[in-house]
Amino acid sequence: MSGHSKWKNIMHKKEKTDAQRAKIFTKIGKEISIAIREGGADPVSNGKLRDLIAKARANNVPNENIERMLKKATGEDGATYEEIYYEGYGPGGVAVIVETTTDNRNRTTSELRHYFDKYGGNLGTSGCVSYMFTDRGTIIVAREIEPDPKVRGSKPKPVDEDALMEKALEAGAVDFIADEDCFEIATEPNDLTAVREALEAAGFPIVSAEKEKIPASYVTLTSEEDIKNMNTLLEMLEDNDDVQNVFHNWDIEE
Repeated sequence: MSGHSKWKNIMHKKEKTDAQRAKIFTKIGKEISIAIREGGADPVSNGKLRDLIAKARANNVPNENIERMLKKATGEDGATYEEIYYEGYGPGGVAVIVETTTDNRNRTTSELRHYFDKYGGNLGTSGCVSYMFTDRGTIIVAREIEPDPKVRGSKPKPVDEDALMEKALEAGAVDFIADEDCFEIATEPNDLTAVREALEAAGFPIVSAEKEKIPASYVTLTSEEDIKNMNTLLEMLEDNDDVQNVFHNWDIEE
């Protein structure tokens, strides 16, 4: 999503998680299935699987549900999923990349093409917009550590910014941004797991840790119709069961 409103996007997704918990569980389950097929079922040796288990916990997936996901993913009778990236343009020339996990490529392609066509965009060919984006790991850390519910009268503690920045850079982070509401830490994609685990081990409150595609430049929409269509296109994409993530270069005004 638009880079300068990362915290608000995170909170928006968490609100959606509460309303559509089963859908979120299903999407993470699909990712886990692919991670196990590619790297094995042992989280110790499979960094991608460790990241997904952490992602599930960050989305309040109960441990028993995570165990169920892992067992289902290692079964031989489950669906076979593949990761496919779709690229295209939204209204007003907004560049869009859609990350999907699907067991039916034809169904997913048809549905996404319908969304783009209906809301003023067009689905393009592979590579038509990906050159505008750079892969990056992004870790969001809250500014306060939640009080321990087991300790009576405990209160939130502010995160030590200097200690966080030192630990993040020591673990391999490439950038550190102190926002008003949170801390945003950038990593190389392959270093995301190591940096996240180092911060978790040090007790810092991780809100999210995701691999993202960051646009080199942004597009501003001025037409009310384009803005309405772009919002609807994003909603349709994010509500689709096969869609895992949507990246774009729309400069959303606050």
